Amino acid sequence: MDALILLIPIALFLGLLGLAGFLWALRAGQYDDLDGAAARILFDDTPPRKDP
Repeated sequence: MDALILLIPIALFLGLLGLAGFLWALRAGQYDDLDGAAARILFDDTPPRKDP
């Protein structure tokens, strides 16, 4: 039972830390374009120019 006194605050702190990280990523625009990265792999890169 004594371990719960320590583990419950640690679990709450880690949960709040994860929630804060998710909200930070949401405000930073990490989830704005979910389809862009998936479709970007299908396009070819432009070939490098050869200088004469």
